[in-house]
Amino acid sequence: MNTNTLTTVWSPRLLSILRIVAALIFMVHGTQKILGFPEGFSPAMFSLPWIAGVLELFGGALLVLGLFVRPVAFVLSGLMAVAYWMAHAPKSVFPVLNGGDAAILYCFVFLYLVAAGGGVWSLDNAMRKSH
Repeated sequence: MNTNTLTTVWSPRLLSILRIVAALIFMVHGTQKILGFPEGFSPAMFSLPWIAGVLELFGGALLVLGLFVRPVAFVLSGLMAVAYWMAHAPKSVFPVLNGGDAAILYCFVFLYLVAAGGGVWSLDNAMRKSH
């Protein structure tokens, strides 16, 4: 496979795969908080953890579908930045010790999606092509 094929054919597809996989894993944080699955907890309704769970669950679902990718990814990137600085950073300077490495990674993956969009396998792309 030459570099041109990798860039033109596979790069947009791998962007979609990154979006889908990251969103599916991200959604599980929401299912824990909102649905109690798997082995979740039930934060008080309208508390910060509950609001985060709603955003994780429904924002993650929109990203899996590739619908409204840029605005949803922007909100979720901000959510992860706030989660890191509020919940993780006060525990330690080092992400590996404060448990915030996933929050940092999600923050920047979602920030990348703001710029890159959802890739070729997204409802946003399908709707854009139909017009």
